[in-house]
Amino acid sequence: MGNNFVIIAGEEAGPKSNKMGGIWNVIDAEAHTLAALFDSGELKEEEKPQILIAGPYYGHRGADWNRGLNRITDMGELDSLSVDGKLQESLEALENAGINIFMGEKQVGKTKLAYLQFQSDNFGIIRTKYKKQHMTLENKVKAEAFEIIGLDSMKYESMGNGAEYTHYLNLSYAISELVRTLVIPAPQTGTEGERKGEKREKGEEEGEEERKGEKREKEEGEREGEARKAVYMEQAIPCPRVSLHCHEFGTFYAPARLRKLGIPVSTIATLHATLPGRTTGHNSIQKIRKNDSIWPPGVSENLAALEVLAAYADKVTAVGESTRQEAKLFYGIDGIVVRNGIRIETDKIDWDRKERFLGKIQNFLSEKLYMYYDGEQIEPEKFIPIFTISRIEIENKGYHDLLDSLLALEHIIKNSILEGHMEEGIKVICFLVTAEGPKTNLPEGFPIHIPKEILVGNELRIQQMIEERKLDCSGLVREKHSVAAVLYPQIISADDGGLGMEVGDFMAGCCAGVFPSRYDPFLLTGLEAGREATPSVVSRVCGFSDAVKTNESLIEGLGGVIVVDNIDLSYYEAVLDYALAASYFIRNFVDDRVKYKLLCREAFLLAKDMGWEKPTENYYELISGAQFCRER
Repeated sequence: MGNNFVIIAGEEAGPKSNKMGGIWNVIDAEAHTLAALFDSGELKEEEKPQILIAGPYYGHRGADWNRGLNRITDMGELDSLSVDGKLQESLEALENAGINIFMGEKQVGKTKLAYLQFQSDNFGIIRTKYKKQHMTLENKVKAEAFEIIGLDSMKYESMGNGAEYTHYLNLSYAISELVRTLVIPAPQTGTEGERKGEKREKGEEEGEEERKGEKREKEEGEREGEARKAVYMEQAIPCPRVSLHCHEFGTFYAPARLRKLGIPVSTIATLHATLPGRTTGHNSIQKIRKNDSIWPPGVSENLAALEVLAAYADKVTAVGESTRQEAKLFYGIDGIVVRNGIRIETDKIDWDRKERFLGKIQNFLSEKLYMYYDGEQIEPEKFIPIFTISRIEIENKGYHDLLDSLLALEHIIKNSILEGHMEEGIKVICFLVTAEGPKTNLPEGFPIHIPKEILVGNELRIQQMIEERKLDCSGLVREKHSVAAVLYPQIISADDGGLGMEVGDFMAGCCAGVFPSRYDPFLLTGLEAGREATPSVVSRVCGFSDAVKTNESLIEGLGGVIVVDNIDLSYYEAVLDYALAASYFIRNFVDDRVKYKLLCREAFLLAKDMGWEKPTENYYELISGAQFCRER
């Protein structure tokens, strides 16, 4: 192995088992795309860095700070890490300091991706010294963070989300130690160096040792200064030896600590949202327009204290223009926009796959509705599945807007049937895929059969919103409604206890996606729908809409993605436009499959145009100063 490293870090970095949301997809795609770009030969071979993915390790049930997800990191999909040289020295130094690292690698083309997963939940039992005081590693991390940054961990850890804050601080410390030991292998004043000093204390008198200790500290400081000077000289080359790209605030203490310690490393901090912006939600646009920087009530003070540390990075990026403006408004941080992308490894749409999973969804609905509701069995072909999928943020993700638009869609479809423009008996089912966390031991017939005792938190609230609007499935049979909403409070997978398919297969089998977000920095799910050649309706407020031409009114032939203006239109105008846009896709799906397939292709091509190559090139250029030169 060489001496040139690109480290991509985040709370969700690592195997897929570490996934909480869309940021895992972003980190995974960036790493794989970077490997492909290195393989392309557009960098000189000697410049090709090693790609390291750094994130947390959850070794057992209960180790995850997020009790709802309760993740367990599964390294089984990875091969054993082959390591030597500087990386081996660094990992040995960290292990000598008591930091446990679980390692693996994956071959991507000609390039290996190395995964380094740090266990941080045991920092409270690792003994070390700081400022000549014996303490746990966790307390050392907090003491140092207070000294060099001013983070008041005694205050922050006592808050309701204190465990989450402490986890992020420990994880960031471990990642920064990885970088530090790669750049400056000589021991610093810290766990490893102080352990050596502790061994020398044996057999000496306390007063004499204090004098000698001061002398040793001075000598070590001089040696460290020489080492740093040498490294700085080495860093004069255009491509830095070590680069660190941190996604989201959970790892932002790492670049801040490295900056404060004077470690020569190139860093990027990427904001996928801001905490004040997410708390403000749909009102954040008005705050930006009014230049109102006052934080709304409810912002997590301790996590925001970590988020603002993005300012210590060499470059700050945001995934959308609204997030960039929020960072400037709430934190005074200037950044640039590097959009998200999506990985699509094929140039063709698998129409057979789409039809296969459409049929599976339709058969499921026909069977389960007949099983759990009285009445005549509805033919599978009559069902038209549409969907939304998001975090369970009711206001920010626009669930009121979506459900009200389904009421409008009911009237549009009924009128279309009466006027002879649509076949009688059509049933539109909108799946609302959102959950407080994964579920086990679900009842037979889930999610058509969904006892309320399995619902928690906002899941109960959404189900109540469905029933208040009489959009539950019973209306399809008993009151001959044409539209229903089905809450799907589960993480979709092949063994989820419901439809039993992966999320991509589910999207491929649906007629359209509807994403009426009132606050969404990017909306990666819109691109994911496009990857599956599924058309979608998106709100203007989301970052994804920047890539789609916004039209003044709905007209035929808009393409595979329709943008609804939920910024300047009134609430009811926007709700009606969501319904009209959805009905446009449904009508073509039912009456003109040739045209519908063209819409699917347009959605696919738009997603294809928004691949990860350009964002990854941008990140690499920002972090290294090197460009991928096509003429080479």
